[in-house]
Amino acid sequence: MLLPNPEYIMELIQIVNTSPYPRHMAMRLVAIDIDMADIELETGHFHHQPYGIVHGGVLATLIDTATFWAAFMRIPEDAGFVNIDLKLNYFKPVINDRLRAEGRAIRSGKLISYSEARILTVNNELIAHGTSTLMTLPRKGLKMKSRKFIEETET
Repeated sequence: MLLPNPEYIMELIQIVNTSPYPRHMAMRLVAIDIDMADIELETGHFHHQPYGIVHGGVLATLIDTATFWAAFMRIPEDAGFVNIDLKLNYFKPVINDRLRAEGRAIRSGKLISYSEARILTVNNELIAHGTSTLMTLPRKGLKMKSRKFIEETET
């Protein structure tokens, strides 16, 4: 049985969290496994729209990111992903809070995958929910030092 390689997970989290866009948005990948990913974002003034609440695009970014990484572990190591559809519902405005996006893969296919994510506050208040359809891109994978999976007997 294949298991996620802890070294790969650590390397992936490091790559994601030091990439320009996640750093710009002040969000970080905190956990990833098969069919799941958790993203955190500490909101700040720069996330606000003119009404003084967190911009909907910030929440859409969290949903997009959590759904993407939730499905990521099932694609081949040499492949990448692109989002081809993103749908979300906003339930409650946020002024300032630490937000957590919990992504879960619903269907992982060879070409098309489908994931969902929900955004929660530190008090577990539901802020938004969304779904994403993702398309696998052959030969567009990340250049990683570690293998994605290890045999269970190697642990």
